[in-house]
This record gives sequence, C-alpha cells and structure tokens, in this order.
Amino acid sequence: MNLQQMMKQAQQMQERVQKQMAELRVEGNAGGGMVTVVVNGAKQIQSMKIDPEVVSKDDVGMLEDLIVAAVNDAQRKADEEMGQKMGGFLPPGLGLR
Repeated sequence: MNLQQMMKQAQQMQERVQKQMAELRVEGNAGGGMVTVVVNGAKQIQSMKIDPEVVSKDDVGMLEDLIVAAVNDAQRKADEEMGQKMGGFLPPGLGLR
C-alpha cells in the first residue's frame, strides 16, 4: 500500500468518526433525573431538561450543582460510547476531547 492510499483511508476513517460523533446522542442526569442533559459524541449539549420541582430561588446552588453533574455524566458517557465505537482504534483521549 502506498502513502497516497494510506492518506485516503485515514481521511475516510476520520470522516466516518466525525459523522458518528455528530449522530451520537447520550443522556446524562443528576438528582435522580431532576436534571437531564443530552450531548452528542463531540460532547456538545443538544438539550437540557430541568424538573420544575428543583427550581427554587432559595437554593440556586443546588440547581447549579445538579446541572454540572448532569453535564459531566453525559460527557463521560459520550466518551465511553465513542471509545466502544472506535473499538480501541485510537489511543486514550486522542480525538475524543
């Protein structure tokens, strides 16, 4: 296999990975589902739902903590899912952050 063929294959693989990342949807949550966040494989937030019961002007800090926890949970799950889809092809963390 020559260098040009290898470059073409690498480009095709990169395009497939980018498409998978864009199509993947992973849900993370916190507080027993009180805050739910959906991210794609690139870990961009696609949507967020907050249970009205958790919204209180007297406890904004708790809501902020739940949002951060839900986002972190969704991003961790996106990393895991993309890692499984790649089947260990890439070294840890390469291209997934």
